[in-house]
Amino acid sequence: MTLRETLTGYFQHGIAAASPRHTMPAALPKTPPAGRTIVLGCGKAAAEMALVASQCLAGPVSGAVVTRHGHGVENPPPNIEIIEARHPVPDGLGLEAGARILALAAEAGPDDRVVFLISGGGSALLCAPAEGVDFAEKQAINDALVRSGAGIADINLVRRHLSRVKGGRLAAVAGARGAELLTLVISDVAGDDPALVASGPSIGAAFVPEQALAILATAGWPVTPALAAAIHANRPPAVPAHPVHLLATNADALAAVRARATADGWNVVDLGAALIGEAAATGQMHAAIADRYRSQPGRHLLLSGGELTVSRASKHGRGGPNLEYLAGLLTALDPAAPIAALAGDSDGIDGTEDNAGGYLEARWADPSAAAAALASNRCYDLFARLGGLVMTGPTRTNVNDIRMIAVEGQ
Repeated sequence: MTLRETLTGYFQHGIAAASPRHTMPAALPKTPPAGRTIVLGCGKAAAEMALVASQCLAGPVSGAVVTRHGHGVENPPPNIEIIEARHPVPDGLGLEAGARILALAAEAGPDDRVVFLISGGGSALLCAPAEGVDFAEKQAINDALVRSGAGIADINLVRRHLSRVKGGRLAAVAGARGAELLTLVISDVAGDDPALVASGPSIGAAFVPEQALAILATAGWPVTPALAAAIHANRPPAVPAHPVHLLATNADALAAVRARATADGWNVVDLGAALIGEAAATGQMHAAIADRYRSQPGRHLLLSGGELTVSRASKHGRGGPNLEYLAGLLTALDPAAPIAALAGDSDGIDGTEDNAGGYLEARWADPSAAAAALASNRCYDLFARLGGLVMTGPTRTNVNDIRMIAVEGQ
């Protein structure tokens, strides 16, 4: 087995450990409610989560979830509607999904149980603009925030203040007549606060309108008096207390990789499961760490996760944070070093392209070419030329990035 095949296998093993099929069944209720179970959800894992729920829940089950285009399932459940919409900027289908899911939530009665299936990506996919916010304006704000390079926590905070469904508002509607509530979460946020995943449609969060306005201003968005008034007026309702279960996190995926690699004889070095920051700079920092392990005997696997960000220099860039991280490595690695690396997003999509991430070997290092790719945000083109793109297609889970640097010591 080649080193590329080994690292690819570890990547796929980490993804499998965080899949709904592996993590959900044990968390689902074993007995049905007196009435019916209504399944509502959003995110890149929503279709697979809905399928597992449909197969495992007893009694009458119905509902709807929204996922990203292409992230549906081959044999969708007959009783739970799966809607596919645009990500990261919402489209009309996401707007329709918001209306549909809110309507189903409002139908829940005191004998019913509402199960919320929440995963990363749901903030953009489940769209219901707040009173006084135009849908076109919300689309433009989303696009501006994504292009600004703002961190996902800041983007989601703004989204929550512009929504009728986020920040626990969906749960408030579903629980208004006394329905039993349950939230199941696959986390894609550093720190794994379930209220931050998909902007927490079933979980209450702090109301901080001034912070939302400050984030918009930093991103260069012209905040009108009408928009500011709408944000201040969109106070969250009381959210019924209910059980919330984290099904899978980035740490879970990394733990699965660590166990497999350790069994194969690697010395696994933990660089952290909740890394944030600029992708290329993190890659350069990790290159220096990897270089230090060249002088130590044995095989070393430097493992990290979290969610890095990209500084956008071009409107026409191609490639996401994992390729920018690897390009950062290429600017700093010694071409003679016995080092290889793989970095990919567990959802199968790095940024907005068709790759999960990429693979490199230190012998490919060309600092000037890598620096040029970073300057123009064209790392996809660089790795396409190198033959280093990693393609998985949608994985139907989402626990952030899995990054590995393999070092053959002396």
